[in-house]
This record gives sequence, structure tokens and C-alpha cells, in this order.
Amino acid sequence: MKKRNYWPLLFIGIFSFTFAMIVWTIVSAVNTPVHEDKSFLSSYHNVDGDYNDIVFSNEKFSKKYNIKTKINEKVFDGLLISDVFLSQRVIGDKSSHKDIFKKGSNRITFEISDKNGLKIDNVDINFKVTRSTNSYSDIDISNVENKTNTFVFDLEKEGNWNITGTIEISDGEKGYFYIKSNAINK
Repeated sequence: MKKRNYWPLLFIGIFSFTFAMIVWTIVSAVNTPVHEDKSFLSSYHNVDGDYNDIVFSNEKFSKKYNIKTKINEKVFDGLLISDVFLSQRVIGDKSSHKDIFKKGSNRITFEISDKNGLKIDNVDINFKVTRSTNSYSDIDISNVENKTNTFVFDLEKEGNWNITGTIEISDGEKGYFYIKSNAINK
């Protein structure tokens, strides 16, 4: 009686399992939806390559203009972009933007004036309100016919939200903002 050697079956089993896991990984990756980040209303490739230009543009904008952003009851001075460096979890610890949104109707107002205090009317404000996890809930807002620079939008869900956008003055100056917060049920 001849003795059987089972070692080749073990190698075939390991190879088959490894091949099946590779196929499963590829199929899972292809079927998973990808949501591209649109910080500052641009692709992450452009933001990565042009981030210094964004910061310099904000500095130049801030030298010529004063801006106040009022979200519901909370007022912020200047163009805010520091939240882009924070994860959503640390907003409560390191940012003053916690709980500024509420589930339901929200109001955001931009007050822009020159350094002499004169209100600037020719302003093009474009921004997007997004959930941090997907792009299904994105709210695109622009002021095509809005001369008051006040916008009202509804947040249907509690949770983490971002506001990112641009403010452009008729003289060509452009400022960028990025605010992370969470919506609570008030």
C-alpha cells in the first residue's frame, strides 16, 4: 500500500484562498462608492497643489476687507479655514464651532465691509453644505439673486456637517472659508 502525500493539497488550498481574497478585495473596492471631497469648491488635487495660494489669497482679502459670518446665533470674524486640519471628532475640543447648526432650518449671513466700514454689495458668495460622510446630502448655495448675503438652508439630519466655499468681490479679490460643526436637535 502506497502512502499518500497531502502537502500539495495544502499549497493548492492556500493558493486558492489567497486568490479568492484578492478577487473579493477587488470586487469590494469596485462596488464601494467614492465621494470626492470638494473643500473650497475644488477637487482635493487642486486644493493640495494650491493650498498656499488659498492662504495667501485669504491674507490679501483680509487686508482689504472685514468679514463677519453669522451662523444662526453665533458670529465669527474673518475667513475661517483652520477647521480643514481638524477631524470631526475634535471639533468639540479644539474649535469654537461646536453645535452651531441645528436640525431643520439654519441661517447664515455674511457681512462684508472695507477697512473704512463701508458695506460691500458686489459680492459673489458660493458655498456648499456637506455631510462629512457622503455627497448624497450636499446643498449647493450661491447668491445669484441674493443681495442681502443671507442664506437659509435645511439640514434634515443631526450629525456632522461642513460649510466650504468662496467669497469673491467685484475687484477680483477672493476669500475661502471652511467650517466644520455638528447639527443638533434644538
